[in-house]
Amino acid sequence: MTKADRKVLLKAQQGELDAVLMYRAMADAVKRPKDARTFRQLAAEEGHHAAVFRKLTGQTLKPKKTMAIALPLLYKLLGRKRLYPLIAKGEYNAVKTYKPVAKKFPEVKSVKADERRHGDTVMQLLP
Repeated sequence: MTKADRKVLLKAQQGELDAVLMYRAMADAVKRPKDARTFRQLAAEEGHHAAVFRKLTGQTLKPKKTMAIALPLLYKLLGRKRLYPLIAKGEYNAVKTYKPVAKKFPEVKSVKADERRHGDTVMQLLP
């Protein structure tokens, strides 16, 4: 594993851990039960992704609460129609970030595919 690979994997691991808290916070903040169920499911999947990256990095990281605090506030300020596309964009950006390491680490391929699906899932919550 190169230093560059390790850097990407650690950043990915941190992002997945942060996403767990973010999606849980969103599940508690949203008004529609379907949205809450979806965000809880996404939080569980992001937790699995973090475990995949932990196995690769061999490091235990702690999640940061920044997005878990910010996104529910943005939900109240912007509303779902403006916030959900931003969340989806974050998932789609993860696909691009994971692309180079997915070639070297096969277990990242399924995570990469899930991230695209997560973006699509969030967008499908919009009417």
